[in-house]
Amino acid sequence: MAAAAMALQVVAAGGGCCCQRPVLGPDRRRRLVAAARAVASNAAAAAKVSEEGKVRLGGSDVAVSKLGIGAWSWGDTTYWNDSEWDDRRLQEAKAAFDTSIDNGMTFFDTAEVYGTALMGAVNSESLLGGFIKERREKEQIDVAVATKFAALPWRFGRGSVLSALKKSLDRLGLSSVELYQLHWPGLWGNEGYLDGLADAYEQGLVKAVGVSNYNEKRLRDAYARLKKRGVPLAANQVNYSLIYRTPELNGVKAACDELGITLIAYSPIAQGVLSGKYTPEKPPTGPRANTYTPEFLTKLQPLMNRIKEIGESYGKNPTQVSLNWLTCQGNVVPIPGAKNAGQAQEFAGALGWSLTGDEVEELRSLAREIKGIKMPIEES
Repeated sequence: MAAAAMALQVVAAGGGCCCQRPVLGPDRRRRLVAAARAVASNAAAAAKVSEEGKVRLGGSDVAVSKLGIGAWSWGDTTYWNDSEWDDRRLQEAKAAFDTSIDNGMTFFDTAEVYGTALMGAVNSESLLGGFIKERREKEQIDVAVATKFAALPWRFGRGSVLSALKKSLDRLGLSSVELYQLHWPGLWGNEGYLDGLADAYEQGLVKAVGVSNYNEKRLRDAYARLKKRGVPLAANQVNYSLIYRTPELNGVKAACDELGITLIAYSPIAQGVLSGKYTPEKPPTGPRANTYTPEFLTKLQPLMNRIKEIGESYGKNPTQVSLNWLTCQGNVVPIPGAKNAGQAQEFAGALGWSLTGDEVEELRSLAREIKGIKMPIEES
């Protein structure tokens, strides 16, 4: 904004030096004011582009929105959606997709195992692909898609990665994806899986490759193996939130920062718990109830109270504060799951502003008092 301020100062001074102020005609004065306003407008627009600009995934050429959307719940009937999937939920998921696009959140994360054929589920990749196709029939949209390879015990070698990827691309209706990730470390064969990622990258089927749920040692090993092929390891997707900061404690976040690997944070609002809608008297139902018990939620209340207080000073709610806290860590792209348009709209409110450094550390300090979260899939 320095150029805008300078232009306005020139106008205020009548276009001359401070020691001599020539008399300007009304036309010239209007032109100078208009020019100053144009400079101010351009500077504001540049600041907005910088604020709303995309972030690059690691050392790859792929740039994504600062906040992504997780599509785990789309089609799922085992963990989400009360074991049901119907047309109403389908329409809500489609509205979540459209609202995300409308608000500049154009990075979508899915996986081949989200929404299996059991219990009436619909594959998340198929749903996302359908949403993209339908929207693109109306207009050109910029969408970045990430999906994942399931390291199932019966899958062997690099060829299994390429085979699974091609099936994912068929379900998505795409010729390539921006990011392809190993969903979790396999019981064996991980070197072959990494070679498969590099093969997919070299064949142009993916624009960037990543891993998920990798601890520091596995992360460094994967980085080194891919580097020998000239392939950058772009991302490590792990569970990370204000109340689950294991990546800060086990060296994963520091390794990502050191190696230039983007940390993609799943469950960034702790599966809805950091939204503030759950209390000891009203805990979540379903599988989440095993982790977020009334006893845990009682311990959480002092932190939630402070999150709400800070949020009120910005006109933001707890969800938006919790997501913003993650973006303040640097080199982190949160991917909250949006089941409907309202949630997607809410997530968008986490962008365009920032907590102060003191607020970030205060919340981290309060969160240290909360113990006992253990996730079913994690690398320690």
